[in-house]
Amino acid sequence: MKVDLFDFDLPQERIALRPARPRDSARMLVVRGEGDFEDRVVRELPDLVRAGDVMVFNDTRVIPAQLEGRRGEAKIGATLHKRIDLRRWQAFIRNAKRVREGDELTFGGGVTAIAEERHEDGSLTLAFAGDEPVEILLERAGRMPLPPYIAGKRETDEQDKLDYQTMFAREDGAVAAPTAALHFTPELIAALDAAGVQRETLTLHVGAGTFLPVKADDTEDHRMHAEWGRIEPEVAARLNAARAAGGRIISVGTTSLRLLESAARDDGTIEPFEGDTAIFITPGYRFKAIDGLMTNFHLPKSTLFMLVSALMGLDRMQAAYAHAIENGYRFYSYGDSSLLLP
Repeated sequence: MKVDLFDFDLPQERIALRPARPRDSARMLVVRGEGDFEDRVVRELPDLVRAGDVMVFNDTRVIPAQLEGRRGEAKIGATLHKRIDLRRWQAFIRNAKRVREGDELTFGGGVTAIAEERHEDGSLTLAFAGDEPVEILLERAGRMPLPPYIAGKRETDEQDKLDYQTMFAREDGAVAAPTAALHFTPELIAALDAAGVQRETLTLHVGAGTFLPVKADDTEDHRMHAEWGRIEPEVAARLNAARAAGGRIISVGTTSLRLLESAARDDGTIEPFEGDTAIFITPGYRFKAIDGLMTNFHLPKSTLFMLVSALMGLDRMQAAYAHAIENGYRFYSYGDSSLLLP
């Protein structure tokens, strides 16, 4: 499909630079397969799902993956993208033309790394020096990797260390937050529990590739960056049992959805999973594992807007986004939410 089909006009003032407070006070647009759109609030979620449904969260934790440093006298920036092993990460480099394989890069806090292999997408492998875990080095030298459409409008600050982390964050490794879950609070979880809604967690370490624009003219020519994920056997078993009992699997975020669909057989059975996924979902895809999706509002011509269009239909999502823009919804990572129920 032509990528231009997924374009739309978004006023810059619709881009949220800070989250709603409290988190569950964000607005939520309910989009069903047909009928009118519903303007709701996230804390009303227990009224919109059913007892026996399962909401699936991503428990990845965002690490301070943005680094500022030098190669000699040249200023460079690095955004870690994907772990390779205990000391090596694949990273996107700002001013990458000034960096050659074998160069030593110096960051804040005495953190250094050697530039190793250059990849086809322009990223480099960075091998961090020393014996300290890389996570400790990043806590000393790194910044939270806010999306470029936020970081380009204001400085990252201490508040972002809290705001850009979900209440489920447990497994270090993401360089972007699973933002749909940013709306959840302990009070909302308690209300969902009281309503008989189950919840499960999986892990998908979101990479910086999630922010990259689609440069191809046709979706068939776009290649997704791989991300590492895991679904434990007992989680897969409980999800399958809940669905067999008539419950719906509602993914909280596109990251959870992509991993669930990567782990699903053609008959919808969810298998345990551990490894990389580069699944790219566009209209025409047949969903196997999920029955609904809670997600924020995405960029024009992004792979994520393509995904929600695959779930609900392109015309339906174009109309939903037009409604959201007209009615003042806030977009992107710190923005409002939508609940998509085909």
